[in-house]
Amino acid sequence: MAPELERLSLNQVSVNRWSLPEAVEGCARGGLRWIGLWRDKVAACGLERSARLVRDAGLEVSSLCRGGFFPAATAAERRARVDDNRRAVDEAAALGTGVLVLVCGPAPDRDLESARRHVAEGIAEVAPYAAGAGVRLGVEPLHPMYAGDRSVVVTLAQASALAERLPPEQVGVVVDVYHVWWDPEVFGEIDRAAGRILGYHVSDWLAPPPDPLLGRGLMGDGRICLPPLRQAVEAAGYTGPIEVEIFNQAVWDLPGDDAVALIKARYLAHV
Repeated sequence: MAPELERLSLNQVSVNRWSLPEAVEGCARGGLRWIGLWRDKVAACGLERSARLVRDAGLEVSSLCRGGFFPAATAAERRARVDDNRRAVDEAAALGTGVLVLVCGPAPDRDLESARRHVAEGIAEVAPYAAGAGVRLGVEPLHPMYAGDRSVVVTLAQASALAERLPPEQVGVVVDVYHVWWDPEVFGEIDRAAGRILGYHVSDWLAPPPDPLLGRGLMGDGRICLPPLRQAVEAAGYTGPIEVEIFNQAVWDLPGDDAVALIKARYLAHV
């Protein structure tokens, strides 16, 4: 493997048409070391088989996505979501990754304050269980345009405030450039998160976004200046895998091996 590709992780959603076995085989063909997995793909393949395929291919799992979605209208629903997060922790441990990415969830009733409290309570309840399994919870803030349907945690400052309630060996943050590049406080908040950065995800911001969800660009196609952000997370102590996470139908429609080759080229050129 070329040394400059040693940290590149293919987030499975970037080749969304591939099943987990296909993605594992594609990473191996492409000479990659890391893969970021999604729970639905793991479930379709089976947890034990997924872990075996990754291991036999000589790959490592950079993270499992996703846990979270803690807010709910009733106490029973919130309990069910905590229980599901515990299952996600067990899956992460079985897959050999130490990071479960949390997408924290929207407010079910327009009450943002209560929803954020439910997020904090859910994380506090799951974190000790996760630590016992050797898994840390990575709070990923999403861009504010997703506050209504995906997450009430929309800045890195909010994510760090949640993480700082608990020990760093239990909870940290995930820095995804697509979600944080716009924030005038981003570099100060990356510095604040030193010692708690559990993942770094890259893509690009197309202007205007062609789709609210499937509008992420390949690195170099959009408005994000990537090198300073990588330098900042590395200065804050993060030296782990760098996940390329592309939600884009045009990329998904490419043959998988072509998408992997394109991702590698853009990573080398722009990240």
